[in-house]
Amino acid sequence: MYTYLALGDSYTIGEQVAPEENFPHQFSKLMSGHYGIPFADPRIIAVTGWTTDELAAAVEAEKITETYDFVTLLIGVNNQYRGRNLEEYKAEFTTLLQRAILFANGRSSHVCVLSIPDWGVTPFAEGRDRASIAEQIDAFNNANKAIAGNHRCLYLDITESTRQHGTDLAYLTPDKLHYAGKEYALWAAALAEKVQPVL
Repeated sequence: MYTYLALGDSYTIGEQVAPEENFPHQFSKLMSGHYGIPFADPRIIAVTGWTTDELAAAVEAEKITETYDFVTLLIGVNNQYRGRNLEEYKAEFTTLLQRAILFANGRSSHVCVLSIPDWGVTPFAEGRDRASIAEQIDAFNNANKAIAGNHRCLYLDITESTRQHGTDLAYLTPDKLHYAGKEYALWAAALAEKVQPVL
């Protein structure tokens, strides 16, 4: 039975969706069912609104001693939303990724970084500078992709999918900002496809 630790924010916990609809649960179910690689229910350390430093503090507080077969890290949208510095993000994200690799028993190929979704295309962002949001999201994603590459971790770009579906209410929760299970299913499928050869 494979174990899985998911670190993140609202996009990992699945704000406004049932637990079984968030991407970590859908991924685990897909691995167990479609790929025949049995996964236990994921352990999720994620809260809506968390920035990199808040996630780091929570991870520290959890005092994790065990290791996991697979770890995902998706964090940074709230750094961008709050106008946090990109250089600060790079430093804090690097520390988080190094912790994630330790949780994967030092196996960087068993850690996957997911890119930050572009909330600027959603109805919630009406009246805001969407182009500026997209530019900032791209800068944060260029940073986390480079850091993931430097540490030889897997990387999954989900940003394009969120730009394609960010105006379609079928892919959004009632707050018109966060994603519905339909969008998370796409992430889970792409993640499973990427991870299956590694495991």
